[in-house]
Amino acid sequence: METDFLVIGSGIAGLTYALKVAKECPEKKVTIFTKTTSEETNTKYAQGGVAGVWDHQNDSFEKHIEDTLIAGDGLCNEKTVEIVVKEGVDRIKEIIAWGAEFDKEKNGDYALGKEGGHSEFRILHHKDVTGREIERALLEKVKSQSNIEVITHCFVVDIITQHHLGYLVTKSTPDIQCFGVYVLNFRTGKIEKITAAITLLATGGNGQVYRTTTNPAIATGDGVAMVYRAKGRIENMEFIQFHPTALYEAGLKGQAFLITEAVRGDGGILRNDDGEAFMARYDQRKDLAPRDIVARAIDNEMKRTGTEHVWLDCRHMDQEKFLRHFPNIHEKCMSVGIDVSKDLIPVAPAAHYSCGGIKTDEWARTSIRHLYAAGECASTGLHGANRLASNSLLEAMVFAHRAFLDAVGKIKDPSNPGWGSWNRNAIPDWRTEGTTAPKEMILITQSLKELQLLMSDYVGIVRTDTRLARAMRRLDLLHEETENLYKTTEISPQLCQLRNMITVGYLIVKSAEFRHESRGLHYNTDYPDKSSMIQNIVL
Repeated sequence: METDFLVIGSGIAGLTYALKVAKECPEKKVTIFTKTTSEETNTKYAQGGVAGVWDHQNDSFEKHIEDTLIAGDGLCNEKTVEIVVKEGVDRIKEIIAWGAEFDKEKNGDYALGKEGGHSEFRILHHKDVTGREIERALLEKVKSQSNIEVITHCFVVDIITQHHLGYLVTKSTPDIQCFGVYVLNFRTGKIEKITAAITLLATGGNGQVYRTTTNPAIATGDGVAMVYRAKGRIENMEFIQFHPTALYEAGLKGQAFLITEAVRGDGGILRNDDGEAFMARYDQRKDLAPRDIVARAIDNEMKRTGTEHVWLDCRHMDQEKFLRHFPNIHEKCMSVGIDVSKDLIPVAPAAHYSCGGIKTDEWARTSIRHLYAAGECASTGLHGANRLASNSLLEAMVFAHRAFLDAVGKIKDPSNPGWGSWNRNAIPDWRTEGTTAPKEMILITQSLKELQLLMSDYVGIVRTDTRLARAMRRLDLLHEETENLYKTTEISPQLCQLRNMITVGYLIVKSAEFRHESRGLHYNTDYPDKSSMIQNIVL
């Protein structure tokens, strides 16, 4: 297949970009690939909302910028922060115009929420399923655009570069170029070659690297791993955000149900096993401190009391308002026997968001020509060492728009070299000679369990040099075993995902080993202070 604009991923970043390039270039073909159904994305599971300055009497861009910089703990790119905060409101207005609905007060004004780290009420939300509402609106809009094709149940295996034409490509190669991707088609079992003038990676996060995560099963870090294999630049992977309040269910592994931070914004109080509202001992902002502080406080309370969770107390809250604002959370709690008007909600931290990723500039360009990245897979410089709540959907829209502007400028520019001297037809088909059908799926499933266990135990909220060294030794062995399997057996999505997650695990550990300090989401007890002269760790 040949296409003009290739989009990998169907979340808020991928769909926003696809809509914009399709409208601007109606004669061009836009192709979106997703590995499951089009609506199964990280975006769908975003509960809290999207941050933006609407109340200019009490709020301002300067306040939002300051809140973001404080949360980022000294590592935010200030220019990027200003771009996102100031351009973000226009992007929100666009998505509203496309049909996304946000909750309003009785007088018609938007009902603005407040979350940890924010100094003012500025979070727009749709009950407690904001991401699902945005995804719905975008998919409806995509269906109306005739030059967009959405192809589901296809797994992107690798980015095609000069490497596949027989050239030596290294990190120091000055002009690495993306020609498209190889895709495993689940329906045919074949790997197909897709060439494109311009490619956008919007592949989401990597929470499945950990044993318990708020992310869906698709969040396996595929985009980050592919770019690293293609010798592109990756940065700040040590900063993995653990959401403080995932619903604790005994024995659960995999995706945990998220209790949005907006519940604490509306008055929910964290309590330990003794009934103490313990956050006052850790931060003057109490339950609305930034997520890194709250997650470490909960982790410490759990270790101190020997429990597997703490409690979120919502009994004192207006229950009619709770049901109106958080119907999804109410329904889930009732389904497991928790009446929020009478019972405390058991909560514990879970892997939630990757602040690092594919290094991009202010136009979403990666270090590989004709390849853009937006959304959680990208590292734009907005989040620094810790993401401010509800800034992620905002970032995705802003950089999808900026990628669109730059990509359309390139494709319309007659002087743009484009493919240059490279011939599409010279790109080889995928070869499967010498491989056999996998005989034992246990080799993949057990390796996945080992990966998630070691990442959770050794590379979690609190780290040490000893734990990181142990994690790296075990990752080396898992990498060796998985690469041997990859070279000798036919490719499956399970094997590809395992391979990608091992690569992401390695990048997280390697970055964590380089950072000899504790900053934001990276807390190493061997280096408890902020003393490193390193700003961003690029691999």
